[in-house]
Amino acid sequence: MRVKRGVATHKKHQKIRKATKGYSHSNRVSVKRGKQAVTRSLQNATRDRKNRKRTFRQLWNARINAAARTNNTTYSKLISGLKQANVTLDRKILAELAVNEPKAFSAVVKASTSKNK
Repeated sequence: MRVKRGVATHKKHQKIRKATKGYSHSNRVSVKRGKQAVTRSLQNATRDRKNRKRTFRQLWNARINAAARTNNTTYSKLISGLKQANVTLDRKILAELAVNEPKAFSAVVKASTSKNK
């Protein structure tokens, strides 16, 4: 007996149409173009999740450096001093301290420079 695949195909097409909601007309209406658009959008989403981590780290480093310079040191000297003093604060927390808690950040800077001397 012959197997007709209309139900399975319709289900696949509906899945693509649901994923392309909000896309431009040709990408939404044509199943072939829609499938290409969904594939590309998933690739971009994966790439941009990686890039977001990169850009946030750059932002944190810039904030730490700016705050370190107000405390008469540099970013590299601060990070080096923290490693030597076995202070395990990551850059996200250091940036948060630099922006919201300048006194606490100054204490961290003192802790890093006291071990260096």
